[in-house]
Amino acid sequence: MARKPQPQRREPMIEELLKPREAALELRISFPTIKQWIYKRKIRSIRTAGGHHRIPQSEVDRFLFRTRGKTAPERTLTMRRLSGRNQLVGRIESVRISGLMAEVVISFGEQQITSIITARSAREMNLKAGQTAAALIKSTEVMILRV
Repeated sequence: MARKPQPQRREPMIEELLKPREAALELRISFPTIKQWIYKRKIRSIRTAGGHHRIPQSEVDRFLFRTRGKTAPERTLTMRRLSGRNQLVGRIESVRISGLMAEVVISFGEQQITSIITARSAREMNLKAGQTAAALIKSTEVMILRV
C-alpha cells in the first residue's frame, strides 16, 4: 500500500525582538518618540507576558531610511553626497575579513546583498554585524528577472 506524502511543515522564522530603547537607538529617535509610535500603532510591537513592548527587528528595518529625515527633501539631503542614486539602506549581517579582502553581507528586509571590499576599508569603517549601512549600487548593466 502506497503512503501519501506528508506535507512539509515550515518552521516559523524566529525573529529578534528589541526593547523600545534599543529600537530607538538604532532608528536615531528618542525613547518618548518610539513609545508614541507604539501607542499610535505606527510601529508594530509585541507584548511580553509581563506587559512590556518588544519590537521585531523587521519593523526597525522598515523604518531605517525613513527616520533619517522627516520630509522628502530632508531625506534627500541626508543621502550620501555621491553621484550614485541607487542606495539601499539596511543592516550588516556579517563581515568576514580574510587577507586583503572582506566580504560584507547587508540585509534589506528579507533580501541580502554581498559586497567584496578591501580589508583595510572594512577596518577603517569599523564595520560590524548589526550596524546600519548603505549599499551604493553603481553598474552599467542591470538584469531584470520576472518572479
